[in-house]
Amino acid sequence: MVGPDYRTPDAPTADRWLDDARPDEPSAGHVAQPPPDWWGAFKDPLLDAIVTEAVSQNLTLRTAGLRVIQARAARGIAVGQFFPQTQTVGAGLSNNQFSNNTPEGIQDNAFARSSVALEAVWELDFWGKYRRGIESADAALQASVAAYDAVLVSIAAEAATNYILIRTAQERLRYARENVKLQQDTLALTQVRFTAGAVSELDVATARATLAQTRALIPQFEEALRSATVALCLVLGRPPSDLAGMLGDGATIPAPPVSIALGVPADLLRRRPDVRRAERIAAAASAQIGVAKSVLYPSISVTGATGFASSNIDLSGENPSLGNIFDSSSFQGFIGLSISYPILNYGRIKSNVRVADAAYEEAVTAYKQSVLAAAADVETSLSSFLRAREREAFLAEAVSAGERSVELSLIQYRNGATDFIRVNQTQTDLVVQQDALVTTRAQAALGAVSTFRALGGGWESRVGREFVPDSTIREMRERTDWGDVISPDYQQGKDVLMDRPGDGRPEPLSPVTPPPDFMNPFSPQPR
Repeated sequence: MVGPDYRTPDAPTADRWLDDARPDEPSAGHVAQPPPDWWGAFKDPLLDAIVTEAVSQNLTLRTAGLRVIQARAARGIAVGQFFPQTQTVGAGLSNNQFSNNTPEGIQDNAFARSSVALEAVWELDFWGKYRRGIESADAALQASVAAYDAVLVSIAAEAATNYILIRTAQERLRYARENVKLQQDTLALTQVRFTAGAVSELDVATARATLAQTRALIPQFEEALRSATVALCLVLGRPPSDLAGMLGDGATIPAPPVSIALGVPADLLRRRPDVRRAERIAAAASAQIGVAKSVLYPSISVTGATGFASSNIDLSGENPSLGNIFDSSSFQGFIGLSISYPILNYGRIKSNVRVADAAYEEAVTAYKQSVLAAAADVETSLSSFLRAREREAFLAEAVSAGERSVELSLIQYRNGATDFIRVNQTQTDLVVQQDALVTTRAQAALGAVSTFRALGGGWESRVGREFVPDSTIREMRERTDWGDVISPDYQQGKDVLMDRPGDGRPEPLSPVTPPPDFMNPFSPQPR
């Protein structure tokens, strides 16, 4: 086969992550891998159910699955090109009438002719053009599988993200309504004291302004809740609805795991579906160079035909008839060899090879860029997760102290030991501190989701099942004969005589002993 034999391009990867707290220990050999069903690490059954429904009902994911089915069918076309490209079974019946000025020796000027024949043209794959085409189709099929996996990872992360945003809006609403109740009681207290002449009207006006400002937060949080709910409906493949019956209103933001197993950066080359897709696209482009180069060489074809023919024209006095078409004497056939060599192509073929080579180099560069982008995603998401966890600890302490400050300031205000400015300031600060705590807890949870997504986890949940739902398969089979092209056992079959390729997914990593919780900023770090 002419053209280059593909080798996986080298890609730049770091030895360890920036937030790896074990700089003196080798990473390989004992670093745990992220779980395939990472959403279970949040210990929230409703989150598990939402991700499961999203994976089974999302229409974007279903579209990606149908592209895999298309790639399977396209692979069958590529395999078919390897065998005789033109096959024709034909039959004919004709009636002929000669003019009266017939040549001498023709006794009948009217006769009929019938024939049955098989014709075939087979361009031999002398230079590997069709085998390279199959190689390219195999890689394209595996790229479509990786694209499906990438969408699956994205859908799981989007479902978890929107669920966390819903819980965040609900908690912010809950805190806002609690503060409204507290500030209403404070306003009532200032009005009582103003009526008694103990304070000025300024305290009443200040309390009323603070209450109105807090109330103004509620529509903002309700709008955020509606937006996140509608977005979740879209991920679940549902029409917009409030989902109140499913979600409830008393739950809190799901707590992320205290640590996240990362593996090593090189694992992204095999685990991230988008990286695997970029690599398979490069493999398909490499095979296309061979396809283009093969046109530089002569094409060698075998042409043949065989069949039977008979006529009722009488030239020999034997009285032939149409009825003896299948007699042995009616057999006819030919076979030939043809060679075609494009000479004056004016540089078109070489230019086409150059185009294919540049396209391959472009695909390799895109693959390397996808590796860098994947590593950057992990580093950014992991940093967001860790820094949010650190802020969460401090803000929790601030909220606890702020609640105590509000309590003490109200006691002192009732007893006349402090002015209302101190009360108002503590209540205003509490609103900000509680909202900041909720937002930071959400950032920690979202950072964990983003980290799991960046690590490429979640696609393993679909292994062993078909890419489209059973209902879609039934509809497609009613319209078209799909054979075993739509089947979970597709890889075990053959296209004509050729084995089908694997789906390009990596084998599961062997389980290893988890390392210390180096991702937990609140636990002692190993030295």
